[in-house]
Amino acid sequence: MLPDSHRVAILVYDGVKLLDVAGPADAFAEANKLGADYRIALVSATGEDVTSSIGIRITVEGGVAAEPHPDTLLVPGADLYPRTPVTPDLVDATRDLAARSDRVASVCSGAFVLAAAGLLDGKRATTHWKITGELAARCPKARVEPDAIYVRDGTTYTSAGVTAGIDLALALIEEDHGPDVSREVARSLVVYLQRAGGQSQFSAPLQGPPPRSPALRGVVARVTADPAGDHSLAALATHLHISPRHLTRLFREELGTTPARFVESVRFDIAKSLLDQGYTATQAASLSGFPGYESLRRVFARELSISPAAYQRRFATARRAQNGAAAAGHG
Repeated sequence: MLPDSHRVAILVYDGVKLLDVAGPADAFAEANKLGADYRIALVSATGEDVTSSIGIRITVEGGVAAEPHPDTLLVPGADLYPRTPVTPDLVDATRDLAARSDRVASVCSGAFVLAAAGLLDGKRATTHWKITGELAARCPKARVEPDAIYVRDGTTYTSAGVTAGIDLALALIEEDHGPDVSREVARSLVVYLQRAGGQSQFSAPLQGPPPRSPALRGVVARVTADPAGDHSLAALATHLHISPRHLTRLFREELGTTPARFVESVRFDIAKSLLDQGYTATQAASLSGFPGYESLRRVFARELSISPAAYQRRFATARRAQNGAAAAGHG
């Protein structure tokens, strides 16, 4: 017996990021092939068609009245936010639809639309790692979690940048139809069902353009591929057949850091990801290339003002709350 239809209203607007719309929509469409019945409606605040961030025109079914009672409201993001204020008509449309929806979700900077509508007050939330600080400043009543791929707080869901909208859609599908369906959708889309770790694994050292120098690109690839290897200045210079002084100058000119600090930053991010996955602090230190726990603890104290154990407890508490809320939704 097929389930009742589930209405998903996606609120689009000029400048909306197309992948924020298409990614989740395609996940829901894949679930329909497995017996789900998601009915997707694209709506806009004005009822007029909109133009996406890459210039592709998006045809809508109408204004907010076109969806009198959505089961899920999804607000995608745009490069507009947080650079510009959310327009009053978009705020009003979001509030209107949210009041009639069973659950509300955002992708990437769509969290700024929810925040402007007052829908994140008193709630845990996330957005793209580059703009979590801005979200926290714009919405001081929300508790922003900068490293989460997605966050559920009650019936409100927020997710990180772009492809995290697919992670969010998979979580919603699992909530509606169980892990078997969401797993098959993930396999069909060739994505992870649940990505290990948080946004920190993508934020650095991958941020910014790749180094111009082939030698420096080689160092970056070598360190990220084997963080626990010997990456002393002498070892890296010998591998590249250049002098330590020349390598140091390349790092300073192109990356604004030293070779040692770069290696440490890679190891730090990998250690955080390992802690997120449940490894002990000692294991995380060893696998990420730190000489020992004490070295890892000093870096955590400097960068986050907390110990590795405290960081892991915070992540575990957030994950338990998220999983507990999901379990309650199944009950």
